[in-house]
Amino acid sequence: MQSSANDFQEKLWSDKSSTTNLRNKGYTPDVSDVCPICRGVGFIVKRHEKYQDIITPCSCTVKNNIKSKWKLSGLNVDSSQLNLKNYKIYNNITKKCKTAALNYLKFFGEIRNTRHNSIAFLGQVGSGKSHLCTAIAINLIDKGVKVIYMPYRDVITKIKQNMLDEESYSSLIGKYKTSELIVIDDLFKGKITESDINIIFEIINYRYLNNYPMIISSEYTMERLLELDEAVGSRILEMCMGNTIEIQGKENNYRVNGGARG
Repeated sequence: MQSSANDFQEKLWSDKSSTTNLRNKGYTPDVSDVCPICRGVGFIVKRHEKYQDIITPCSCTVKNNIKSKWKLSGLNVDSSQLNLKNYKIYNNITKKCKTAALNYLKFFGEIRNTRHNSIAFLGQVGSGKSHLCTAIAINLIDKGVKVIYMPYRDVITKIKQNMLDEESYSSLIGKYKTSELIVIDDLFKGKITESDINIIFEIINYRYLNNYPMIISSEYTMERLLELDEAVGSRILEMCMGNTIEIQGKENNYRVNGGARG
């Protein structure tokens, strides 16, 4: 005779070895406290009168899995505060930026494999560019898109440190070349060397040839990107055609007016 759903769940709660095994299989309770709903098991069992008992993931497991996806992409969990709901509109340019972000999310499924499948927020320092890029990324991660976050300065430095080791270099740069979607944050921030440009060209050119989308933020305008390196700039221009938002003027410093980073 089939035991009741409640009996089954009580057995799991009382059986420490079962709980441990479930944890090892990826069923993890939320944060440090044991979830009061599933008591750390990771799922709940619902009794059905006509059919077999139904096992469903607990909300704590779902939440944990989302956070794990953010971490795998390179985004800090605290980045969850950088969402489109928290992006404040205070003038025409911030309205344009948010509209562009929402439209990109809306049509991403249609354009993701086309030549014009990317988006760039360029220009004024502190204008909320990183906020917008992160918000788009988090939204797409939650929809199952595999995203890699590339904070430009940190990653470029790390890649250059591994240039003499061919295997390490290929492995490190490879994930930025082949990821389903990449966020390049603060492109060309700081002092730029020929090596920096060559590395970025290798990443962007590969993605250009394979129609892999990008989300880019940079203090450079499109004109300055083309002046810095036409090969890199022209590929960004083409991939972001129709989705290039340039922000100019200190009045558009979002950190001062809106409180975000980027």
